[in-house]
Amino acid sequence: MTDIYADVDFFTDPSLVDDPFRFFAHLRESCPVAHLAHHGVVGVTGYEEAHEALRSNDRFSSCNSASGPFPGFTTQPEGDDIVAFIAEHRTELPMSEYMITEDVPTHDQTRSLIARLFTPRRMRENEEAMWVLADRQIDEFIDRGRFEVMRDFGQGFAVLVIADLLGVPEDERAEFRRNLGALPTVSDGAPNQMSHDPLGFLIERFSEHVEARRLAPADDVLTQIATATFPDGSIPPVDVVARMAAFLFAAGQDTTARLICAAMHVIAERPDIQTALRSDPGLIPNFVEEVLRTEGPVKSIGRMTQVTTVLGGVEIPAGTVLSVFPGGANRDPLRFEDPDEFRHDRPNAKEHLAFGRGIHACPGGPLARIEARISIERLLARTTDIRIDPEQHGPPEDRRYQQEPIYILRGLQALHLEFTPAATASVAS
Repeated sequence: MTDIYADVDFFTDPSLVDDPFRFFAHLRESCPVAHLAHHGVVGVTGYEEAHEALRSNDRFSSCNSASGPFPGFTTQPEGDDIVAFIAEHRTELPMSEYMITEDVPTHDQTRSLIARLFTPRRMRENEEAMWVLADRQIDEFIDRGRFEVMRDFGQGFAVLVIADLLGVPEDERAEFRRNLGALPTVSDGAPNQMSHDPLGFLIERFSEHVEARRLAPADDVLTQIATATFPDGSIPPVDVVARMAAFLFAAGQDTTARLICAAMHVIAERPDIQTALRSDPGLIPNFVEEVLRTEGPVKSIGRMTQVTTVLGGVEIPAGTVLSVFPGGANRDPLRFEDPDEFRHDRPNAKEHLAFGRGIHACPGGPLARIEARISIERLLARTTDIRIDPEQHGPPEDRRYQQEPIYILRGLQALHLEFTPAATASVAS
């Protein structure tokens, strides 16, 4: 039997952009921990194997988590233990100064700075503001009877929420978003390289705010961030705090907007599910988990083997790039029954790995869940039915969608929807 994926390069082949799941299934059925044909990468598509890899920070370094195999180190590490090599050369990799790529103990110190941002109490306090922010976004298009989810709602709402959480002044929020850096894209040949620090502008601005609050503390969130200390009581350098805040701002708005868009895509394409959610909003939280399982915004998570080890029965030499594919693990039939079927009431949907696991599990996961739930509740409450716009995406039998050509993240470039405003329907009746 011919292996149709034998020469396919996941990181550069545009044919996998729209539907990478068949490729993941092929790998998983062949071997859940498989040596890929390109770039010396080992791909992980099995649930248990992915769970183990993400939690084993003593065996797998996160130094390349933001970029995967590109650009790699300038020299090839040797030996069965390259912990010291990674420590010496990690600055060669993109975003090496950010929490997402840090290993212990540095990671634990940096992550401690955000402990007060994502407490249950803080989430409850911010949830009150989120209802208002969601309605404010909907007010902009409710009279039109149509909107584009990412542009007209998701991105704007997510920016407002994370900006509010981090205390970004209102008059600076639009500028912050305009200056976010670009991610590497999928292309024929070599992938577009990520700059070493794509969040440079945000670092500069957050540094200014941190320095100002340390000189003149105020009763606001930025002061809490600026005056946060490490567990030993020491004060972190300004740039460490600024990078943490910048990353949370960039990652928090982008992935959440993609999640909201994916959720609305299911709601518009599945009238049966839309009816169920309208009838019982209590189903929405589990529905969000199933969206995360089937269409989570993270497509690949980079790791590097820092000691020669065994994963899923496969020996992996030190220095090997590992790519954990959540979209493969989350559709592993050994964990999820009929994994390719979307079930809004799936009992174990929340076991997905969309937010990762272990010390690098997404700290903003609880916030993203709340944002998605509130977005869905308000959009359903203010409409009587939501439909795919056939002028933009074609008829049901021939839909046309475009996924972002990014090997790290997944999400539609645009989703155009039509709807009937609830108030209009009420007046008409």
